[in-house]
Amino acid sequence: MKFNAEIDVMPLPALLDPQGKAVSNNMSNIGLPEISNVRIGKHITLSIEAASKQEAEEKVDSACKQLLVNQIMEGYSFVITEA
Repeated sequence: MKFNAEIDVMPLPALLDPQGKAVSNNMSNIGLPEISNVRIGKHITLSIEAASKQEAEEKVDSACKQLLVNQIMEGYSFVITEA
């Protein structure tokens, strides 16, 4: 079976996010002072060939831990859907 994964990778809450801080600081410059605490991360999409949804989840989790996410600085979540 074919599955699609949507993965969100974000900096850990305890760490500084220089990109997010720069965006937050400039919201008032574009007339949006009510927006604050911006955090910027990554969104990754991929396709997986697997026998079951559980197997697809295991493969995506493994890919995140081994390659896609720096677990010292980032956290992640993902959603698997049937293609």
